[in-house]
Amino acid sequence: MTASEPGAPAGGTSATGASAAGAATTGGLSPKGLSAGTIGLIGAIVIGISCIAPAYTFTAAVGPTASVVGAQIPAIVLVGFIPMLLVAFGYRELNNRMPDAGTSFTWASRAFGPWVGWMAGWGLVVATILVLSNLAGVAVDFLFLLISQISGNPDIADLASNTVINIAVCLLFMLAATWISYRDMQTTQKLQYFLVGFQVLVLVFFAVAAIVEAVNGQGFDYRPFDIGWFNPFAVTSFSAFAAGLSLSIFIFWGWDVTLTMNEETKDPEKTPGRAATLTVITIVSLYLLLAVAMIMFAGVGTGRLGLGNEDIQENVFFHLSGPILGPLAFLVSLAVLTSSASSLQSTFVGPARTLLSMGHYGALPPAFAKVSPRFFTPGYATIVSAIVASAFYAVMRVVSENTLWDTILTLGMMICFYYGITAFACVWYFRHQWFDSVRDVFFTFLFPLVGGVILAILFFTTLLDSMDPAYGSGAEVGGVGIVFVLGVLIIVIGIVLMIWQSIKRPAFFKGETLGMDAPASTRRLKEAAR
Repeated sequence: MTASEPGAPAGGTSATGASAAGAATTGGLSPKGLSAGTIGLIGAIVIGISCIAPAYTFTAAVGPTASVVGAQIPAIVLVGFIPMLLVAFGYRELNNRMPDAGTSFTWASRAFGPWVGWMAGWGLVVATILVLSNLAGVAVDFLFLLISQISGNPDIADLASNTVINIAVCLLFMLAATWISYRDMQTTQKLQYFLVGFQVLVLVFFAVAAIVEAVNGQGFDYRPFDIGWFNPFAVTSFSAFAAGLSLSIFIFWGWDVTLTMNEETKDPEKTPGRAATLTVITIVSLYLLLAVAMIMFAGVGTGRLGLGNEDIQENVFFHLSGPILGPLAFLVSLAVLTSSASSLQSTFVGPARTLLSMGHYGALPPAFAKVSPRFFTPGYATIVSAIVASAFYAVMRVVSENTLWDTILTLGMMICFYYGITAFACVWYFRHQWFDSVRDVFFTFLFPLVGGVILAILFFTTLLDSMDPAYGSGAEVGGVGIVFVLGVLIIVIGIVLMIWQSIKRPAFFKGETLGMDAPASTRRLKEAAR
């Protein structure tokens, strides 16, 4: 295989000697040098749940969602689940045909060409690096909060506000996560089994306790269960609906990490797609249970513990855990700390493997295609992701905490951006097979098309709404909201870097290392053979 052929390595490390023997015990090496066959279905689901970080994302999103849609939180969760599930079906079909660690980057390149593929990869990498920095910051906050709860000294929690201490501890979290991610995927799996298991058990315990307390008359603003909470048409306006849906999509984001591990899973054509679907279904079930429990116990008003109270929306679980769990309230803080810390580690999987794939096909410098000869992981890409995320967090923490929050709001646009491109890539890639069977009509055409359209509408709606400074922290540049500025700036930087890479490495952009293709219609081929 020459360097110009599709799939040719661009600087990957070959396993030899003892390294090759070690890889053989896990099923050998993938074309990019990753350790194949190390992750099963359960392991992939656990890592997917970890990347979503349900304890952290839900405690941060449920309050703002309640402020926008009131008691229709379960409805918005379900509606947000729909495009995620539809897009997951598209991801599954693409993975079945082309298992590749580059996922969105590789698939969009195959469907639409190198330019669109490069931007899809850029969207995924930027989104995950933004999240890495935020997760590390959240882990710091909850570490000091947990220590203050256990010790009974509230002053300890204030240490998280000290910029120097905050950044130093954050970098330690990032260093630990990088070290674990650099090691083999079996280390990641073993750690995540414990962290995710504990997190889910605490959340279920919290939800059941909240329902019991509410039914027994101990709730803050008890509301009996109402099936109408699941009705999305009860939301008062489209703007409120779109805002709530954007938050809902954020709380599901991260399931696609199961696909970025496809070259390292057992049965790579089927396991990643099944894991993605089961991860999304598991998460929506957990979110619905939590939403119902919290509405029943606290209501959606602006009272002291109401979900609509802005004073508790930064961390709703923390404020409700005391009244619901009493002396066991520290478990919730520990669960959120566990959630952010475990997600920090598992989230490295996605950008590192996308960068590896981009280096492998010549879309980035060859160094990104380097694989650790000992652990068979994308070592260089993992370290680069950690350095960029750490530097970003340190700079944003010094500049403004609100600026950091605005960058997280920008995530909604980036999620819709690269998920949407991937959904449309599925539709176009399989265009010759749309009507080969009833199954193909739904899974290669209708489902990913509807999911992609929903995400595209949300992307442009959010883009327009974010021009108003009130959409984020209130910061603005020339009267334009900072969230809009950040979103556009990220895309523009991606375009500039892409043009630069096209000049430095033209082979990829000429389709020489990763060409476009589209499978022929099997039905038509059979008819022609007759």
